[in-house]
Amino acid sequence: MQPANQIRTGIENCMHRPQHQQNSSPPQTSAPIKNSKQNSVSMVFRASIFWKYPSFCIVLIFLLSFPETSESKKFLKRGSSLSVEDDSDVLTSPDKTFTCGFYDLGENAYWFSIWFTNSKDRTVVWTANRDRPVSVRGSRASLRRNGAMVLTDVDGTVIWITNTTDTNANRAELLDTGNLVLKDVNGKVLWQSFDFPTDTLLPNQPFVKSTKLISRLEIGNFASGYFSLYFDSDNVLKLMYDGPEISSVYWPNPDFDPFGNGRTTFNSSRTAVLDDIGNFSSSDQFQFSAIDMGSGIKRRLTMDYDGNLRLYSLNKKTGLWMISWQALIGQCKAHGVCGRYGICVYTQKPEPKCACPLGYEVSDPGNWNKGCKPKFSRTCSSSQQVRFVKVPRVDYYGFDLNFSMSITMESCKKLCLDDCRCEAFSYRLTGEGRCYTKSLLYNGYNSPNFPGDIYLKLPVSVETSEPRMLNVINQKCPLSESSIMFGSPSMYHTAGKRMKWTYLYWFALAIGAFEAIFILSGWWLLFRKQGLPSSVEDGYRAISSQFRKFGYSELKKATKNFKEELGRGASGAVYKGVLSDERIVAVKRLGDSNQGEEVFWAEVSTVGKIYHMNLLRMWGFCSEGRHRLVVYEYIENKSLDKHLFSSDFLGWKERFQVALGTARGLAYLHHECLEWVIHCDVKPENILLDNEFEPKIADFGLAKLSQRGSNSSQFSRIRGTKGYMAPEWASNLPITAKVDVYSYGVVILELVKGIRLSKLIVDDSEEQEAELTRFVREVKRKIQSGEEAWIEKVVDPRLNGKFSRNQAATLAEIGISCVEEDRNRRPTMDSVVQSLLQCEA
Repeated sequence: MQPANQIRTGIENCMHRPQHQQNSSPPQTSAPIKNSKQNSVSMVFRASIFWKYPSFCIVLIFLLSFPETSESKKFLKRGSSLSVEDDSDVLTSPDKTFTCGFYDLGENAYWFSIWFTNSKDRTVVWTANRDRPVSVRGSRASLRRNGAMVLTDVDGTVIWITNTTDTNANRAELLDTGNLVLKDVNGKVLWQSFDFPTDTLLPNQPFVKSTKLISRLEIGNFASGYFSLYFDSDNVLKLMYDGPEISSVYWPNPDFDPFGNGRTTFNSSRTAVLDDIGNFSSSDQFQFSAIDMGSGIKRRLTMDYDGNLRLYSLNKKTGLWMISWQALIGQCKAHGVCGRYGICVYTQKPEPKCACPLGYEVSDPGNWNKGCKPKFSRTCSSSQQVRFVKVPRVDYYGFDLNFSMSITMESCKKLCLDDCRCEAFSYRLTGEGRCYTKSLLYNGYNSPNFPGDIYLKLPVSVETSEPRMLNVINQKCPLSESSIMFGSPSMYHTAGKRMKWTYLYWFALAIGAFEAIFILSGWWLLFRKQGLPSSVEDGYRAISSQFRKFGYSELKKATKNFKEELGRGASGAVYKGVLSDERIVAVKRLGDSNQGEEVFWAEVSTVGKIYHMNLLRMWGFCSEGRHRLVVYEYIENKSLDKHLFSSDFLGWKERFQVALGTARGLAYLHHECLEWVIHCDVKPENILLDNEFEPKIADFGLAKLSQRGSNSSQFSRIRGTKGYMAPEWASNLPITAKVDVYSYGVVILELVKGIRLSKLIVDDSEEQEAELTRFVREVKRKIQSGEEAWIEKVVDPRLNGKFSRNQAATLAEIGISCVEEDRNRRPTMDSVVQSLLQCEA
């Protein structure tokens, strides 16, 4: 029996109360006596129901008094429609994951959309004609007799229509994949929403050269924004800002060509897809995986309004979304977020803010797409005297009038002064003076790691002071989400949708609620559990990472009672295991000491905030009683030391690949994370090699998170491994990311030489000296003496001369600069990556 019929039967029983009139005559009937007896019994039964469960009957009356609503449809037949005025008039996928119907934003703006049914905010994944909402009265989505699906407004205006006119489309259906399709009588798909994405790509939805993901304009507005994901004419997947005034590509890194970004242009298919377990792959060889990779998780890849491409995973219990991958870690790398002249500034909060430079003011505080405007009038007249004002650690990307190398700052200033079109110049001190004169100031950003400054060309009449930091303004107005109004005021009247008998309904609800509370209270008192689960306090510190929390018994079974040991370090041992989904993992089991507890939470919280192809991926953790375990991806070739310092040594190609990949991973930690990460223990044992010898930095147990802009470098103890530790650990100097640079320098010099340089040796005078110190001294002497064949004498002799002389010389020179005693003379990891990329080929 259907629920509606059950309610109707119950209400009939409740309404047939016995009539206590002694003199009333029985109704005349020609029915047999048997039926008469049954009716009498039925009347007695109905009476007993009413007197025994009065509130139940009142609630049934209340439910039946509602206008009978149609259940959600599995498909829309030809000639039928969905109405905006009936909230229940929707299509639902068979597994109830997706819903298709009218979605409201504001007082009178509705979009025909598809959304996740069980997400907390009913997250929309597709919209028909997103730039034109319809009214709350009279709008319909219809499958017409001619085979076209049409969205019409209250006045009959066609807002959107499919290209299936004059076809035999028989029905519209919403699939479990979130794909809205039109099918003929044979089930052939004639049209599908997957071919016309808006801002979201769903699993198994093909992304091809003819499609784009275009962001929303802002939160609470489905209109098309300025950011898009698309395949460019060079067959490479890209992110572009296409604003009112300029267009520019900002991902992958526009400073490098496709091959420098790990892409290939040698394909013509231009296809990409996200699969069911969280793997994304593209024909240009770009690929990534969700940090919670696995089946059974609802995901979406969305081009967000702030210019970042993010993969989200749905938490079934809370209905909230978790970011499981994102294209840009440094949000200021997205172009156009602060408009013309605006500067994107990283702050202590996760989201960046916008600022105007000296001599400029915000154009519209509620809309940073309009950027800033000058407080002065710029002319090319020679009578207008100008000066240059320095804005430290700021750059504007693109629009270079001139680029010069090995030039003094005064010469750079003169280039800008002599060119009327020049609005500013950027000067960088990265070993050599680099000068960029700018014709326009777009895509500004501030970074404490940027090795240069911008010099604004301002009239001398403009009053400015040189502040220590930029005047940061919120990127968006407080989100009061302005109401979207559409149509005339008379269209907002919705009294016809109000329910009748309001007082009766409230009375019935009050009685029903009272009984429900009474019953639930009894159940709670009888069956409640005492106390909180023991894992609540432990899990709270890692809950933001949303990694899977494993049980100790599950990991014990996966590792066969910790049978196969892969390695052992100061903080614990690592074991090989196989999970129930057949994934091979490495399980790190930490000791029971307080230091082990600190290492455990440092590792979980650090890896939970980062993702990069050259960093080891964490699958989850276990915090149960005294047990502390971390579950990582399993790496086939184990650690670098097992290949570099053994008879099974690495070839040169693999060594250079390790040096470049490790540099990329450290540059990501130092320069791209919203919170800087200092690894503190870079060494060959913590660099793992996958089956293609791509390095992955591991063991973040000693890592330190550092807020941007913070000068704090407080460490409770010395961290690292002797021989790879920078001198400032012993000299009590502030600890910065340069300690990782030093350790990296030792590692790449070991890659060149092929031996341990971190050990101590005894010289002829029987004094101990580090092998590293002797090696660096010898190499410097050979370089200074001008020996032509110096590199052949310092490279690992086991290679038998099979190496790139240019690459080896570059590695040796970088390594020597990285291990400088003075940390200020060491390069940044960003500059190391750029140097290595220049000699990669």
